[in-house]
Amino acid sequence: MEKLILIKYGELSTKKANINLFLKQLKDNVSYALQAKHVAIKFDKGRMFISFKEDNFREVVEELRHVFGIHEFEIAYKLTNKDAEDIATSVLNLVKSKEFNTFKVITKRSDKNFPFTSMDFSKKIGGVLLKNIPNIRVDVHNPELLVHVELRMDAVYIYFNSEVGIGGYPVGVAGKGMLMLSGGIDSPVAGYMAIKRGVKLECMYFESPPHTSIEAKNKVIALAQKLALYNNEIKLHVIKFTDIQTTIYQNCPHEYLITIMRRMMYRIAERVARMNNCKIVVNGESIGQVASQTLTSMNVINEVVRIPVIRPVACFDKLEIIDIAKKIDTYETSILPFEDCCTIFVPEHPVINPTFESAREYEKLFDYEDLLYKAIKNHEVIKISAKEKHEEFKDLL
Repeated sequence: MEKLILIKYGELSTKKANINLFLKQLKDNVSYALQAKHVAIKFDKGRMFISFKEDNFREVVEELRHVFGIHEFEIAYKLTNKDAEDIATSVLNLVKSKEFNTFKVITKRSDKNFPFTSMDFSKKIGGVLLKNIPNIRVDVHNPELLVHVELRMDAVYIYFNSEVGIGGYPVGVAGKGMLMLSGGIDSPVAGYMAIKRGVKLECMYFESPPHTSIEAKNKVIALAQKLALYNNEIKLHVIKFTDIQTTIYQNCPHEYLITIMRRMMYRIAERVARMNNCKIVVNGESIGQVASQTLTSMNVINEVVRIPVIRPVACFDKLEIIDIAKKIDTYETSILPFEDCCTIFVPEHPVINPTFESAREYEKLFDYEDLLYKAIKNHEVIKISAKEKHEEFKDLL
């Protein structure tokens, strides 16, 4: 018997004419995740199979836990001999090494030439187990051990209790997006949820030295690397926002500082997104959480861009967002006490219901186009891989 990993697709199996596009992307993503593990990958429209070396099994499993598009995966045993008695004997030999009191057999038969129906073959396997293993019984509702037998055209696959994958779509099938990544809790969660729907992310961070520290920047790099576990790799665009932010502070009424600042950020995000073939901008805005995230504020800020802005956590409350942040291991990094440019120069009473007319008039008080051009032209790009450690933020991880 050959030992391998069997992957089930879940949501991907609902795709029709374009399913091959999704499966090819999933195969490429699995290959990237396992590139150093010396594996062989085969797939069809029903399953994906990974052959691996026994000594790197745990590492392979850990990598698969971060690959979107996988509904379930399990250790399977492949038999090329499709004789019913030989299959039953192989199942018995595998089951003998397991500890359990109750079990259930589930047979799937895609090979209709096999001389048993699925139900009849499950009964046959169950009978062999009951006859040869003492003190066990069948429980069809809540068994301790599930015995799966898949009778496929090429071979027979035997496996047991499954491990749940993270689901979603393979990264890349939906195109690219630009995530506005701050050092807070919300934007990494928003990024994770966009990746789950097949969006391959690039990230953008706004820094305002000397008002923001190198620790704040390194914190964002650390968050980007955690997202890279799911995204394969991430290109982080670092925009120096100091001149823009200072000019806004010097020329605009302070209650409108956040509104005008966000409009400038949106303009930059759209332009850099288009330069990098990103179809959307993604951010972590949550309705009503702060002054710039009221519906009126969002509407006024969104006016300056023509690219879709996706807000995956818009309708989540803070506790729901924190739960996801803890699940994806970004929470402890996000709460490190280093301020980003969104938390400096915050007015005591920011406007919560800005108007289009006021925002436009205040922007006429300074030449922002030249400032935006310089910020984009001189911005820094950092390439981040989940496979590499960056010296500048190793102490944060």
